[in-house]
Amino acid sequence: MSERTRNQGFTLIELLIVVAIIGVIASVAAPGLLRARMAGNEASAIASLRAVNAAQAIFAASCGGGFYAPSLAALGTPPSDGGDGFIGSDLSADPSVKSAYTITLTGGAAATGAPAACNGIAAGELVTSYFVGGEPQPGGGVRNFGTNQGGTIYFISGAPVPVTQRGAPPGADPIQ
Repeated sequence: MSERTRNQGFTLIELLIVVAIIGVIASVAAPGLLRARMAGNEASAIASLRAVNAAQAIFAASCGGGFYAPSLAALGTPPSDGGDGFIGSDLSADPSVKSAYTITLTGGAAATGAPAACNGIAAGELVTSYFVGGEPQPGGGVRNFGTNQGGTIYFISGAPVPVTQRGAPPGADPIQ
């Protein structure tokens, strides 16, 4: 009598069960991954605003005669005697997009009588104050951020932080 061999492998039902289990695991994990991505984008936006504040402080102390650069592009321009710009190339465009956030710098009143800056900004173009905003692109985050020369970073959920040259923007809460 001959022995019958049984075929090795998985049945269709077993494969469908495995696919269903993978689908359930993916549907549970996806929202958490999206929240983690948004939190990372928001942390990057906060770091970008801190970098602009630091660059403006260095610019004012070493190049601007106590006044601030009127734009991100001006902060990215290196001194004419050599060296690097005051801010990295990822933030030296007006506006700059980084980690799903649009970073903009709004200069305040022109500093009348201010001398020319060491990086080629003409006399009278420097500003006495500034505001930097971070607005999320669709799906990039929930909170909007803003800061000025005071250094405190503020946020509002769902609406842009109002441009405020001095003090706290109305309706915004500090994050630090």
